[in-house]
Amino acid sequence: MGKYARPRPARLTEKLLQIRKAFDLSQDGMLEKVGLAGDFSRSTISSYELGASEPPLPTLLQYARLAGVCLDVLVDDKLDLPKYLPGTPKHHGATASSSRTSRR
Repeated sequence: MGKYARPRPARLTEKLLQIRKAFDLSQDGMLEKVGLAGDFSRSTISSYELGASEPPLPTLLQYARLAGVCLDVLVDDKLDLPKYLPGTPKHHGATASSSRTSRR
């Protein structure tokens, strides 16, 4: 997309690992939970946790939903995951159905 690579969140790998461990999931189990089981192997989860690759946004969204946090908690290095997972998202944004309503 752009000419330069975008900065990566420094704590993303730690948070992804923390989520998987909080749910006592193997890497294969995490693949199932985020809906990647048929398409990828456990090395995919390993590469996310080691920082070798970064998950696409839809995968990060699945992690956030599993953890019960807003997506910004995963990508903002200043924010910590809740002590106990799943958490309760703090946003009160539009729901999927209301975001599709047309303006007049």
